[in-house]
Amino acid sequence: MAQVLSEKEIKARIDKLSDWSLERKTIKSTRRFKDFIEAIDFVNRLVEPAESAAHHPDLEISYNKVTIRLTTHDAGGLTEKDFDMATTISQL
Repeated sequence: MAQVLSEKEIKARIDKLSDWSLERKTIKSTRRFKDFIEAIDFVNRLVEPAESAAHHPDLEISYNKVTIRLTTHDAGGLTEKDFDMATTISQL
């Protein structure tokens, strides 16, 4: 099982992700798109990297807005897996 990061480790990693914020035991990013079709297209591009990493984000879709939350549920908090996936998502 993945090791939960310390508060200091989390702070150091979140500072490197300009489009992500810390929200309790998750990291969160909200993306806005031109319309619903572009929002869904973005979500579809998340599928392959999430499946490859076996680490799946929690998603909320509201018309042209997609909110992504990452946490390692089985570890009970944030792990390196979350920050690796956030970096991958940020590059899409």
